[in-house]
Order: sequence, then C-alpha cells, then structure tokens
Amino acid sequence: MTKQKKTICISAGIVLVLVISYLSLPYYARQALIHLMPVIDDLETFHRHVVHHDADSVWLWPQAEAYNQHQLSEKDAAYLDSLHTVSFLVVRRDSILFEDYRDGWNDTLTSNLYSATKTIVGLLVGIAFDEGKIHSLDDKASDYIPIYNKGMQADVTLRDLLTMSGGMAWDESYASLFSVTTHGYYGNDLYELVTGLEVKDRPGIQFSYRSGETQLLAFVLEAATGETLSRYAEEKLWKPMQAEKDAYWLLDKRDGDEKAFCCFHTTARDAARLGSLLLQQGKWRGKQLVSQRYMDEMLRPASYLKDQWGRDSLSYYGLQLWLIPYRGETIPCMRGMLGQYVYAIPSENAVVVRLGRKRCDVYDGPFTTDMTRYLDIAMHILHP
Repeated sequence: MTKQKKTICISAGIVLVLVISYLSLPYYARQALIHLMPVIDDLETFHRHVVHHDADSVWLWPQAEAYNQHQLSEKDAAYLDSLHTVSFLVVRRDSILFEDYRDGWNDTLTSNLYSATKTIVGLLVGIAFDEGKIHSLDDKASDYIPIYNKGMQADVTLRDLLTMSGGMAWDESYASLFSVTTHGYYGNDLYELVTGLEVKDRPGIQFSYRSGETQLLAFVLEAATGETLSRYAEEKLWKPMQAEKDAYWLLDKRDGDEKAFCCFHTTARDAARLGSLLLQQGKWRGKQLVSQRYMDEMLRPASYLKDQWGRDSLSYYGLQLWLIPYRGETIPCMRGMLGQYVYAIPSENAVVVRLGRKRCDVYDGPFTTDMTRYLDIAMHILHP
C-alpha cells in the first residue's frame, strides 16, 4: 500500500469513528454539538409557539419630553459594548426616556430572555392562583402531576418550586455536554426529564437555583388551567398588557412543551411591560392583572429559607424573581444567563431593560457585577 493510500485509509477510519461516536450520542448531545453554546437570536433553531398580541388594542410607549437627550459617557458606552449589549431601555413614569440599540439590533427584533422567562412563569402561577385554578401555593405538585410522587417528590409544594427550594436533582451547568441543563435546552423530552428526576434534598429548607423546578411548575400550571403555557400567557398577560409585537415561546419539539425555564422571545419594549407589572405590583395601566396578595409575596424574599450557601436567611429571591439590594432599596429583577435583565426601580418609578449577548462572570455574592453596573448607567440617565 502506498503512503498516500495509507493516509486516506487512516483518515477514512477516523471519520468513520467520529460519525459512529456522534450517532451514538443522545439526541440532546448531538443537537448541542451542532449548535454549540446558546445565543440570544435562536428563534429559528427550535420549534415555537406564538404568543399573539392583539393588534386592535396595542398601547405604544410614549416618548418622554427628554427622550434620548442623554449622551452616554465614553465609559458607560464602552461598558455596554464590552459585553455586547444589543438593547438598553429606560422607561420612567410610563414613557421611554432612553432607548439605545447596538450591534445591528433594533426595536422590532426579539431576543431570548433565557432565565428571565422564569419570572413570567411565576406571574402566571399567581394568576392561576387568583382564579382558583390553583387552590393553594402549599398544594403538593403531585396534586396536579400524580406521577410526581416517588420518594421526596411527594413532599414538594408549589411554594417550594416557586422559591427554588424543591430539592430536585438538577445540575445547573451550562458548559457541560452531558448536563441536565444541556439536556433540557437541546432535548425533546422535557416532561419525562423533569418528572423523572429524583428529589435529593429535603424540600422547603434551602434555596438552590434549579431550572428544572420552574419547568415542573409550568407543567403544574398547564394541568391546573388545561391550557398550554403560551396560550395562557397570551390570554392573561400578553393581550391584557397591550403588547406591541407577538412573542414566541420555544418548544422541545414540534407541538411539544414550552421551555419554561429559559426560552421566551420578545423585544426590549415589550419586556419593559413585564418590568412595569413588577413596578406597579401586578397592575397594568391601572388594571390589576395579578393580585396584590400574590405580588406581595413574589416581591418579598423567602427569608424562611437558608441561602444558597446554607449560612444565612435568604434575602435575594422571592417567587421566581431576584431581589437586588441597591442604594438602600430592593430592586426586583428578571435575570437571564447572557445578561438579559429587566429591573423595576420603585424609588424612580422606572423600568430598565438590558439585552445582550454576554454577561460578566465576576460575582459579588449571588449577583454578577454587571447587574449593578447597568443600574449605575440607568441612574446616570435618570439623573444626568
């Protein structure tokens, strides 16, 4: 055999081994290798449900008198660019004060909100509770999903899931090819995945951030309401909030289940409506969409739990919602893994939306340092 033929044979053998290895991987791992790391513009990557807006009742944010008069400092602009910000929006007193799109983005493009989506699920649970479709937040998850009853699964309540204290054996790892998070994001069997995971820690004791608990909560919500998550969100939030554009909820497969833990797509302007709902404690333009009693608990830390380190009382998480201490007040915040943030600033009667392709990986306690940096930039805009 000539040297050239030998090289060809070796190369063909390597390719064959790689193909066989690839085909032997589970579906979600193959998809992860194709698409690699998640991106904000993944709308065409997955099947999806449309969350329709009502074109006949759209309410557009008016522009404030000082709309876009603020000029970002070189330092603030450089910071936004350093983490590939695509949208930065500040709404004060129900008017857009500042609106900035970068990196080819605009006000019509939708971004995956990633884990900021969890707060939407939390709001929908509140609505179902208000309507009596969920009888109590202390109901067992198994009351709605009977197969979720193995071992300590039977002890998990809806309140445990809302506060991320359900004890589920979920590994919140984003970089591992074989993590359960990768499985959830790229897989096609969400229901089987989350209902099949054991509960390894005693529920209702300690906060531990687990995306699977939001996903299970979504299945409870669907069982309680008899509607898909997308349809319920459309009826109870998107149309009542007079959204400007359709939104999209990514699915695990065609006509499958919504990825409730990660994957709601919307524009910056419509994301600001969710922030306004938090700011106004469940009201949208004077109409109570989520009850005050539920919002009171959602916006209050679940202090009866231990924090993620098991040291102190939990001070920074309510019901599917982060609570950031900032300049002497508590700022409710929707938070996504690539730096998708929606803040409600009570003292300023303001909402801030930051969407982008990257977040800072430096932590100060439970929060990355970019989270307060964006609040600083917003304050420069609010108080030039």
